Amino acid sequence: MKAWLILADGTVFEGTSIGAVGTTIGETVFTTGMTGYIETLTDPSYYGQIVTQTFPLIGNYGVMPEDFESKKSWVRGYIVRELCEAPSNFRCAGSLNDFLKEQGVVGICGIDTRALTKRLRESGVMNGMIVSGECQEVSDKLLEEIKNYKIEKAVESVQHSEGESLPPGLSPQAVFATPPSAGESPRNAPHVILYDFGAKLNIQRELEKRGCRVTVVPYNSTAEQVIKQNPDGVMLSNGPGDPADNVGVIEEIRKLCEYGKIPIFGICLGHQMLALARGAKTSKLKYGHRGGNHPVKDTATNRVYITSQNHGYAVENTSLPSFAKMSFFNVNDGTVEGVDYTDIPAFSVQFHPEACGGPHDTNFLFDRFLKMMEEK
Repeated sequence: MKAWLILADGTVFEGTSIGAVGTTIGETVFTTGMTGYIETLTDPSYYGQIVTQTFPLIGNYGVMPEDFESKKSWVRGYIVRELCEAPSNFRCAGSLNDFLKEQGVVGICGIDTRALTKRLRESGVMNGMIVSGECQEVSDKLLEEIKNYKIEKAVESVQHSEGESLPPGLSPQAVFATPPSAGESPRNAPHVILYDFGAKLNIQRELEKRGCRVTVVPYNSTAEQVIKQNPDGVMLSNGPGDPADNVGVIEEIRKLCEYGKIPIFGICLGHQMLALARGAKTSKLKYGHRGGNHPVKDTATNRVYITSQNHGYAVENTSLPSFAKMSFFNVNDGTVEGVDYTDIPAFSVQFHPEACGGPHDTNFLFDRFLKMMEEK
């Protein structure tokens, strides 16, 4: 079955339908990851987006439910150059195409993803529509509909609901990232409150791997509710959308910072909202950073690390207050990749130290957070 990608600027790519049949509109972005397509599809940070994989062959090792980063796929659409129809891996539990159909993800393959990526790099991310079956006439009315799409209530939309059905083959143990060791964590283990803004499961796995007892709380939990639980640390997770939209959440983070007694570690959206709570500003990038090969430099050691990233917004360098020190910056474009706060026990990074699949270069930041909790 034929399918078409229609961009907001009127550009049309013709290809073959994959996944579910239908029509979908979203923000068209690209990710440069060579592996980790399952983690990408199940990462809540991609909510509202049509994701383009720049690596030409996708789906060659199939689908492994235990590698999911959340309970389902959140992408609005999926674009690949070539979809593997005969995956081979000893852990494979099904094909990627079947997974896309089960999840209701409308996709397209067989288009020139290099040409698409170059257009997004030159023009910036733009909205797009994938249509399978019968192409719609590219009229001014249709382009206006595509342009008017906006990602709204992103963090609220990716929250887990009790009793929600899970994807075929996915166990509750895989979804809720139970500790790798049998039984519960010891009561004297460091207690971490994990704010769920669209948290990837590997954040919780990395904390539990280090012996932490993790309590996941909803995005709208108040600072008072968190402080009453007397945690040893607070983790601000990744998530989708414009960080500045979350006014209420930012206010509660500000209150936690004013309390100043609980170590805080922010990742991605958590990093951005922590910066906003401390008086900094954020802005949208032209085409964002997405993939597993982004170099960042440590300002203290001048060492460069390769990181996994997935974000369309960044903290503005010049907006950092005097008590905030840039700890990492992006080697490619100089944007802020990490901030250390000198007046409170808090730090944050724009990239993903819990990357899976992806580089583990910065995994040591979880150990730093653990040490910060022990010292407090």
